[in-house]
Amino acid sequence: MQKSTEFISYGCQNLDEEDIQAVIETLRSPFLTQGPKIAEFEQVVANYVGAKYAVAFCNGTAALHGACYAAGIGEGDEVITSPITFAASANCVRYQGGTVVFADIDPVTYNISPTEIEKKFTSKTKAIISVDFTGQPVDIDAIMKIARKNNLVVIEDGAHSLGAEYKGHKVGSQADMTMFSFHPVKPVTTAEGGIIVTNNKDYYKKLLQFRSHGIEATDYAAEQGGWYYEMVDLGYNYRMTDMQAALGVSQLKKIDDFIARRRKIAKIYDESFAEVSGIKTPAQLSETASGWHLYIVQLEGVDRKKVFEAMREANIGVHVHYIPVYWHSYYEELGYEKGLCPVAEAWYEKALTLPLHPGLTDEQVSYIVETLLKKLETIK
Repeated sequence: MQKSTEFISYGCQNLDEEDIQAVIETLRSPFLTQGPKIAEFEQVVANYVGAKYAVAFCNGTAALHGACYAAGIGEGDEVITSPITFAASANCVRYQGGTVVFADIDPVTYNISPTEIEKKFTSKTKAIISVDFTGQPVDIDAIMKIARKNNLVVIEDGAHSLGAEYKGHKVGSQADMTMFSFHPVKPVTTAEGGIIVTNNKDYYKKLLQFRSHGIEATDYAAEQGGWYYEMVDLGYNYRMTDMQAALGVSQLKKIDDFIARRRKIAKIYDESFAEVSGIKTPAQLSETASGWHLYIVQLEGVDRKKVFEAMREANIGVHVHYIPVYWHSYYEELGYEKGLCPVAEAWYEKALTLPLHPGLTDEQVSYIVETLLKKLETIK
């Protein structure tokens, strides 16, 4: 088995000539931003996931910030989320002045545990930000039941899960608001980008206002003249460009093929490692179909750092997703301490992400499998 001549990234965009031409056409159009491609992209996403409304943002973090704004999160409010996620899932709460409360994960699915959410509920709890970690949907019915009982807003961080299914339905219509990310390693890309989908018209209006400086069309503005606009709240410039949207429209035509390829690779990994001592493959929640943004194994009885370095030396871009959010120095300075979510911390210590994206060839997948098995024979 020879070393790969090129570095195999854990994730990568998959673009074709149709995508490139879509962007070129928009570059030649009168609109580079605030044009018709934005609304087209939003409608395509909303239709795909079965939601009434969609509001596009310049990135997923901005979209989460918008969702927290629309939910009315502010000083003194607590929001419960998972510690095993990218920092943005928590940071968006801090942007609004809220307090982040971390609930431990389920030891089987690695997603936030509904039971642990209930343990963290207080009179100050305003919302839950659930995270579809690796592309596997959370147990959203259980979470929505908790939320409705306690009058909470549920924001589903679906950065990993566009194309995933929960009980026969695409992720995106079950929570109060759902965010999808379009970073290059995600199911489809707009280079950078994010979107919030919702069935709530009030949230939709607030999201539109928030992403564009807090400006909206008011009766007073209409009376003044066609040049007049009014800023009614403090918003941000979080708009997506038409070039991004054009790429997104083109990419979404291929999402089902992308997801099918991801699932095929995940199945190969499952079958290859099923009986291997020292590797625990990811389990799936019943009645769900993961979008397989990430494939993460747990390594038992072996030095993960040595395995990581050996795989990187073989040009295989393994990774670790994620450091528990409250371990970051910013959150430590806020008073969060290690030991807060023991299941999540124990899981993190053993986690290793293997490359998974539609552009991987069968030969590359075989090389990844063979290399990992070989390294595990020699590393302890």
